[in-house]
Amino acid sequence: MTTNTKHHIERLHWEKRRRTLRVTSVIRLTPNMQRITFQSDDLHDFASLAHDDHVKILLPVAGEADSFVTREYTPRYFDTQARTLVLDFALHQHGPANAWAMQAKPGDTLIVSGPGKSMVVADDFDWYLLIGDATALPAITRRLEQLRAGAHVTSIVMLADAADQQACVTAASWQTQWLIRDRNTGNDEQALLTAAAAYTFPPGDGYIWIAAERQVARALRTYLVEQRGQPEAWIKSSSYWTRED
Repeated sequence: MTTNTKHHIERLHWEKRRRTLRVTSVIRLTPNMQRITFQSDDLHDFASLAHDDHVKILLPVAGEADSFVTREYTPRYFDTQARTLVLDFALHQHGPANAWAMQAKPGDTLIVSGPGKSMVVADDFDWYLLIGDATALPAITRRLEQLRAGAHVTSIVMLADAADQQACVTAASWQTQWLIRDRNTGNDEQALLTAAAAYTFPPGDGYIWIAAERQVARALRTYLVEQRGQPEAWIKSSSYWTRED
């Protein structure tokens, strides 16, 4: 955790075990986002305190016993009393998780593991900046729902299509900038850097959260720390996918 007691950042660790879940509903939220709800008695003690926690989904490898391909997803909603968990799948690329989500139907089963840890950031910063692409939307919208009434928060989100924009019910004072990916270049990095450069830091202490393709997330963090002076303790940058995935 940080040494600043005002802006407390706590790292928690949980028992990481496998749970077998059953699909109860599948909804296409937007053209490129699939929401899947799961139910299982194994969720009676599920815990997730941070908006960007992740569970690993385990997809069996055909013909190989006890062999799995894993991918990580944000718990969008969960209810331990109802024994339910909701995951949103960004349908942004080819791959086993994308293929599974596209074909999922009620009654299907899925093994998940985690979350193994949570990084809980205090809700006492003067402002928040959330930057990401479609894969970051579940964590961004979950954070917006968690923040205190009146908290100053801005999101900058890159999407493949304007129809992928999502509404969010939040008590925070929220402004958002939706960017649409250039289909010819696919250059998220430059577009997000340009948007970040145009953002004026409000007065006071701010926390910045970034999640995107690996190189894009790294470039944004470097820019915001080295050129804008954001304290390293108050920025988190995560690689949610790589172009090789």
